[in-house]
Amino acid sequence: MPCISGRLALCLASLVVVAQPAFAALDRVWATEGGDKIARGERRALTATPKSRIFDGTTISLDGARGEVVNVALVLESDAGVTGLSVGFDRLDGAGGAIVSDKTDAAGVFDWTRRPIELFLVRYLQVKGLSLLTWGNYDERHVPKRFRRPWSDRGLAIPGTDWNDRPDHDAFYPDIAVPIERHPTFDIAPASSQLVWIDVFIPFATPPGLYTGQVRVTGGGPDRNVPISLRVRRFSVPRAPTAGTMMHVGYGDVNQRYLGEKFPDAGPNAVRAIRILDRHFQLAHRHRISLVDNNAGPAPWIQDSPRPEWRRRLDGRLFTRERGYDGPGYGAPNDVFAIGMYGSWDWKDGGKAAMWERTDAWESWFQQASPGTERFLFLIDESSDFPLIETWAGWVAQNPGPGKALLTLATADWTASLVQAPSLDLPVSTLKVADRRAWENASRALGPARRWVYNGARPATGSLALEDEGVALRMWGWAQFKKQVRRWFVWESTYYENFQGGTGPTDVFVTARTFGGQGGYDDVLGETGWNYTNGDGVLFYPGIDRVFPNSSLELEGPVASLRLKYWRRGLFDHDYLTLAAKVNPSATDAIVRSMIPVVLWEVDIDQPLDPTYRHMDISWNTDPDAWESARAALADLIEDGVTKGIIAADP
Repeated sequence: MPCISGRLALCLASLVVVAQPAFAALDRVWATEGGDKIARGERRALTATPKSRIFDGTTISLDGARGEVVNVALVLESDAGVTGLSVGFDRLDGAGGAIVSDKTDAAGVFDWTRRPIELFLVRYLQVKGLSLLTWGNYDERHVPKRFRRPWSDRGLAIPGTDWNDRPDHDAFYPDIAVPIERHPTFDIAPASSQLVWIDVFIPFATPPGLYTGQVRVTGGGPDRNVPISLRVRRFSVPRAPTAGTMMHVGYGDVNQRYLGEKFPDAGPNAVRAIRILDRHFQLAHRHRISLVDNNAGPAPWIQDSPRPEWRRRLDGRLFTRERGYDGPGYGAPNDVFAIGMYGSWDWKDGGKAAMWERTDAWESWFQQASPGTERFLFLIDESSDFPLIETWAGWVAQNPGPGKALLTLATADWTASLVQAPSLDLPVSTLKVADRRAWENASRALGPARRWVYNGARPATGSLALEDEGVALRMWGWAQFKKQVRRWFVWESTYYENFQGGTGPTDVFVTARTFGGQGGYDDVLGETGWNYTNGDGVLFYPGIDRVFPNSSLELEGPVASLRLKYWRRGLFDHDYLTLAAKVNPSATDAIVRSMIPVVLWEVDIDQPLDPTYRHMDISWNTDPDAWESARAALADLIEDGVTKGIIAADP
């Protein structure tokens, strides 16, 4: 009998209770788009069935373009607890044909060639303390709504309130999307809800029209069939995403969990290491995201070029049916490559001559073999040594050979970099608040091609924190469109060993805190410590865990977080925004301004003499229905453009 709580004591207690058949029942079934995080202890349908844009109380109604993934969160509620539940959904039928997923088992979940419909049993993590890196704690309005203490003027908390006054303190939040084939039957503890997440990829060849089916819920009483419909729009999203992304994946971190060793040089583990990492690239691709790493792999690699396994990622071969892939971006490449990720390039002591020689070699390879890849030399990470940055970037800029065309990158403040390291091509910044005038000037100086940002923090943008709202990452795509940000960089996806916080390996299936230290308990913050943050750096969960074997799922590839799915929603929205803007730019702009009035450096600061704070609430709507309505309005604009011949149905 599988434990879904992630905490053995709670699981054993729940099994004792639900073992009484007279009280075991599934009480309520309903659905939501998924953008509102429903904690495990919530039973929202206890008094009335929640309704939304996609669920009228009886039927789920989805809407999407060809080439897109649409999603729904099925919510199962039980009062007394229930065992032996199962959920099935594998077919949508319409006048133009059908969207059908073949049956598979846990071993087959990384072959997507005949599986446009996927189901996931969602696991939960307990939020024991407030994240510290992702918002300012001086204003309760910076904090997600369900974690705000009561506040008054300027967001100041009411005196005497503490951690227990935050509505969702100690709640179990959904994030781990385990393929349901791993848990074909499952239980729900008493007084709890359980999410089953559904992804539906709409194949590019699907004729427009209405498709219908049934989501089947069995066990815990009479079987339940929930009607579901999908309206396929008369246009396709582009195969290559319109929003540039970049997320790091750690080769050694992945191998340690799956193989028990960080750097296998040869033999079966070396082969497995490549296959497992490829599956990370494929799963990221299905979420509209491009990955980067250290160009690491089995055996030493001394050539100034990507490893052989990287080449099928760069030319798109990894994302074809021959490699077990189908879905968004079919055949499109992973369009970015990092040289010397996080400053790991190995010719720092060779001076200008070595810089010219090595950058010539790297750039020559790309010009000949993969000219469409956006590539860069990662000079240094989060350093204020601007003279050194300028020296290195200047050497590349002065190169008389082909290496001159290679971009240089450092994670550094835009405004400082433009003044102190003008030769640097790509200063990549993150921000919570910023001097609007200075950043607008920097934005104009950089131009759209050089505007790269990384991570996210409120009130400037949504954040990666586990306890942030579900729309927090969806709004990234909108902010990226509004401010013409070329690429959005997430620093890490497999931060399984918290070396910066000094706490060692993290059991990511049990512990929400992934970054920073754990230094005790604070009456206001809950469990806390240096830079204590929930979920940061973990966007993939390991399918196999040799470090914490009791948590291992025994899946030969990664498990997505719901946060990846929220981000994907915003990236598809970016596609919609790009297409709609070609049809009616003023109407598109009005929709954008209504959804995200003030984002990124538009947030500004309160005092120019202290450019570190701003008292304000976030500007964007946190109601998923509002985002779905805005998306539908964009889709209508796009279809109008198809009708009028302004844009093609298949861009």
